[in-house]
Amino acid sequence: MATTTPNFGWPVPTSTDLVKDGATAIEALGDGIDTSLVDLKGGLTGQVLAKTTNTDMDFTWVTTDDANAIQNAIVNAKGDIIGASANDVPAITSAGANGTNLVADSTTTTGLRWQDNYAAAKNKIINGDFGIFQRSTSATVSADATYYAPDRWKSYYASGGTTVTWSRQPFTAGAAPVAGYEGIYFSRISAASSFSAGGEIGMYQPIENVQTLAGQTITVSFFAKADSARNSSVYIAQNFGSGGSAPVSTLTTKALTTSWERYSVTVTLGSLTGKTIGTGSSLSVGLFYTAGNATGAPVMDVWGFQVEAGSVATAFQTATGTIQGELAACQRYYWRWGAQVTGGNPMLTPFGTAASTTQAVISIPTKVTMRATPTLVDYGGTITLYDGVAAITAGVVTLANGSQDNALLIIAATGLTQYRPYATYSGATAAFFGISAEL
Repeated sequence: MATTTPNFGWPVPTSTDLVKDGATAIEALGDGIDTSLVDLKGGLTGQVLAKTTNTDMDFTWVTTDDANAIQNAIVNAKGDIIGASANDVPAITSAGANGTNLVADSTTTTGLRWQDNYAAAKNKIINGDFGIFQRSTSATVSADATYYAPDRWKSYYASGGTTVTWSRQPFTAGAAPVAGYEGIYFSRISAASSFSAGGEIGMYQPIENVQTLAGQTITVSFFAKADSARNSSVYIAQNFGSGGSAPVSTLTTKALTTSWERYSVTVTLGSLTGKTIGTGSSLSVGLFYTAGNATGAPVMDVWGFQVEAGSVATAFQTATGTIQGELAACQRYYWRWGAQVTGGNPMLTPFGTAASTTQAVISIPTKVTMRATPTLVDYGGTITLYDGVAAITAGVVTLANGSQDNALLIIAATGLTQYRPYATYSGATAAFFGISAEL
């Protein structure tokens, strides 16, 4: 006697059935299965199988835009992400801009939001927002490859007979070129007149060590404007240092306008395979005008300089992300030590000792460990040496061999007492010293 399956009641033979009875049961079983699965017979291309009721084995073929499926129309563009705005309510987060990051945000419809990439240390340029001016806020540019005003930036200069000024300029509050990043200053390079043939003005920064980003795709970006529509040249060079291989460089033209705009250049730096790296190597990046693009009295305003790995210019961020961090990064290459006014007297707090009756040695710890043993590059004002009894006006000041962590000032004077300790303070004009370990 045939029995039935436990879930659908299809007849199946038992071990005691006669052959005839078993064959009948098997036939009935096949018919039952065929009837139950009829809804599964082929649908159309692209359809999906869906449950139609709460009845066992009741299915139907539907298109992918059926109400029971995630709709094709929910996505609008490449990069859209399907999420949810509530329970059982699918929604999209539209594709973000190149280089942005996806973050959770409970205030948005889908709980997701794209935001700019503000990762610290991505920018290899130091002082890219021109917030640090230890040397001067304005200077006359008179030589190529010289540090003048904004820290870490060298002049790109072949004037062709004209006077060039490099200055710090303040942004009007709320007028910085990037919403959400309130820049304070920008850098301006301006010429008094047109250049003759061969004239060039601009700026560049040597980034320490030519191995920086070598062999990688990099993006150089900056905000700039000019006094009139002018072409500028973006300069990128791998310099292999003293005794190293010949430099490898590229120039890319960018058309500046009279309004702040962001520009970017993407290149792949050369490999170091087969190259010889000497001392003082660097990756140099800058921007300049040539004579043909500098008629009249050309002006170049620059802010937000960034060099980063990758093929996309992400949101501008300084190298360190903090004001103090950026100053310390600059002081690895240059720092200025000067008089502080205390009780009406400009004091130079360090003490030293008279090595002889005509020379005192003052030891000054550097602000940070410098790139190399520093040299004295600028000095001004009047120094007085004081031993608690007599005040002696100092003469020539030089810098002895110190270390990356300590500067030794050699101060010439007359009438010192050998081995006696001396304090230092300024005369009427506050004294300062600038020491450098620049590339």
